[in-house]
Amino acid sequence: MAAIQVPALSLVVLVGASGSGKSTFARKHFLRTEVVSSDFCRGLVSDDENDQAATKDAFEVLHFIAGKRLAAGRLTVVDATNVQPEARKELVALAREYDVLPVAIVLDPPERVCVERNEQRPDRQFGANVIARQRSQLKRGLRSLKREGFRTVHVLDSVEEIDAVSIERTRLFNDLTDQTGPFDIVGDVHGCRAELEQLLVDLGYNVHRDEAGRAIDAVHPDRRAVFVGDLVDRGPDTPGVLRLVMGMVANGHAYCVPGNHEDKLLKALRGRNVKISHGLETTLEQLTAEPPEFRDAVETFIDGLISHYVFDGGRLVVSHAGLVERMHGRASGRVRSFCLYGETTGETDEFGLPVRYPWANEYRGRAMVVYGHTPTPEPEWINNTICLDTGCVFGGSLTALRYPERELVSVQAAAEYYPPAKPLHVATAPAREPDVLELTDVTGRRVIETATHGRLSIRAEQAGAALEVMSRFAIDPRFLLYLPPTMSPVATSPVPGVLEHPLQAFETYRAQGVSELVCEEKHMGSRAVVLLTRDDDVAEKRFGLAGRGAIHTRTGRSFFDAPLTDELLLRLRRVVVEAGVFDELDTSWLLLDAELLPWSAKAEDLLRNQYAAVGAAARTSLPAATAALEAAVAAGLEVGDQLARIQRRTVNAARFTEAYRRYCWPTAGLEGVRLAPFQVLASEGTTYQDRPHAWHLGIADRLVAVDPSLITPTRRLFVDAGDWDAGVAWWEELTGAGGEGMVVKPAANLTRTAKGLAQPGLKVRGQEYLRLIYGPDYTEPANFDRLRDRNLGHKRSLALREYALGLEALDRAARGEPLWRIHECVFAVLALESEPVDPRL
Repeated sequence: MAAIQVPALSLVVLVGASGSGKSTFARKHFLRTEVVSSDFCRGLVSDDENDQAATKDAFEVLHFIAGKRLAAGRLTVVDATNVQPEARKELVALAREYDVLPVAIVLDPPERVCVERNEQRPDRQFGANVIARQRSQLKRGLRSLKREGFRTVHVLDSVEEIDAVSIERTRLFNDLTDQTGPFDIVGDVHGCRAELEQLLVDLGYNVHRDEAGRAIDAVHPDRRAVFVGDLVDRGPDTPGVLRLVMGMVANGHAYCVPGNHEDKLLKALRGRNVKISHGLETTLEQLTAEPPEFRDAVETFIDGLISHYVFDGGRLVVSHAGLVERMHGRASGRVRSFCLYGETTGETDEFGLPVRYPWANEYRGRAMVVYGHTPTPEPEWINNTICLDTGCVFGGSLTALRYPERELVSVQAAAEYYPPAKPLHVATAPAREPDVLELTDVTGRRVIETATHGRLSIRAEQAGAALEVMSRFAIDPRFLLYLPPTMSPVATSPVPGVLEHPLQAFETYRAQGVSELVCEEKHMGSRAVVLLTRDDDVAEKRFGLAGRGAIHTRTGRSFFDAPLTDELLLRLRRVVVEAGVFDELDTSWLLLDAELLPWSAKAEDLLRNQYAAVGAAARTSLPAATAALEAAVAAGLEVGDQLARIQRRTVNAARFTEAYRRYCWPTAGLEGVRLAPFQVLASEGTTYQDRPHAWHLGIADRLVAVDPSLITPTRRLFVDAGDWDAGVAWWEELTGAGGEGMVVKPAANLTRTAKGLAQPGLKVRGQEYLRLIYGPDYTEPANFDRLRDRNLGHKRSLALREYALGLEALDRAARGEPLWRIHECVFAVLALESEPVDPRL
């Protein structure tokens, strides 16, 4: 069976007369959602798929839908006759607009087949002459399809061929998303062979040589190199550089993208009329000393270089001159031109050089973009991009970036081989200071790309609400690396008299394929995030802010004033050092997720003004009401029902008071304050959401062992599908003793299911704790029945979105990304808190 290869991201244009089988072909080989049909669009605008008067409007709709799909990076199939050059021209233009490849598949069965098929369709009221005219138009344009701009053209001219063909989706050449590294990305070499060899040795590569002693390969046991282009021109040994890099690429030890100098050299080797300048004259002279077969190999090598590569699941893009996000993974002449030359403003600077458009200043993409092209004295991080051209040939250095470690390795040039047109110390574009935040980073509608949950939107009004809280109450954003997500409760329990029960948590996870779970005691405190440094000078060096770290709430507010915070952090530092955690994780700072106890340490005003006030009012009014009703009963009045209700309310009020008092105990300074850490969030260069909860709780246990008067243990029970009864019994024991309840989590921690992320935890609260949430009388039958109707869908969605944003913030912080990149995620979590979700859930 013949196969037609179609790029995974392309615009497929079906071409054929009416009745040629285009719609059947599309249904057979493509998803229903991938196909945009002109007939369907006619129906959308006129309620009649055969209304030719609606054709103009229908094609406007078709082009709009196709454009939206292509912008989103989705393969799109256009099902229309497309026999007229004008119709095809618009589609080729659409493909170019979104930098995708246009592919034509022509269905051209015999004319009689098309006529017979149309005669069998009562909705087709035109005769054979229409078919003949359409086929005539098709025949006239068949040979010109490639000239029209279609990258590939496939012609199927028989029913048998149409039925037998299959579609094979192929990855674009630039799609190396399955290659995860690690990589060593090398900046512009420009013929500096000796420096390149030394850099590779410093990076741990073993350089292989031929009989003449020339470097022909370099091998690392665990890593591969990626070259950003501009291997040639200006330097002392362009052939030596090419011989080495060509060998590495041929043997699978390196990747290489072309630079503008390779592009110009290729034209010169092919005899094109190019200006011999900017070091090309040096390369051509050096190549004359090489044998013809080497020059042919160079031509073939350069001709086969791909404009850019997308690595590591889309997290890394390598291009010579950089690349804006909308062009990542795309293929067009415009993309290739940007990769080779970048964009200019149309102006020239005082040195006569074109002024580069500062695309990196506006970059907000998820992928790290690594490039060269414009020499700078030092590697420049601008947002999530870095320029590695440090002007080796101009007497600077040759630089490599180790990915994913984000470490830089450089070799100083032995000499200035070529005088620069612009002094190397002159910066080409102002770099944004990494710790400077701008209002535009968080205001307006925002879309944030997360590694675990895709793109998440933050509405403008949500950002406005968060800005008020963040600007007035939150700690310095340099210490604010993470905000914990809200947590979803379990589904409402069918057990009589119980609103929440562990069985619903177990069943939810089982339905998602998660069988190994951990039940963790829910502490009666306040959620706390602890940023802890190993030494007093770490905070200023790493975060640009003096201090020992921070202890903040889930809305970013400090728990204590500065002196008390420092005292608590110092004590915690001693605990973590003695437990050996800093040494084990090889880090100078830690971020911990914890509960700070008692609840009254943070929420004293809430307890006094809300909970205590309710209890006091009940204790004052209900006994008087009871006495009056008892007197009425004694007098023979029929108020027994009212008395019974007041008596129940009195019991409920006593339970309510008892419940909130468990969360209060006196504190003086740090005396009485306790911390219950349960997860290590991040440290320098590492996050820990992929470590199982047993590991995290083991770390916490070591801290408890060092200072049990400060660190409170988190009790837990591991369960699986076979011992749910044990989990239920443990919850009943906890809540029966007055505990708040427990949180059920996947034991593996971060868990992906067939439907996406699993909830990181489901809270199962006890009956008496819920009395604080829903009021003293929530267990009264009328109230309880009403509370059973809880809509949890929005809460669960919110919990997952905040969870994904928190993980993204942690990843960015651990990688040492600019502050604005971290803060946009942290800010987004706070912004989502303004969504209209029942706060009692």
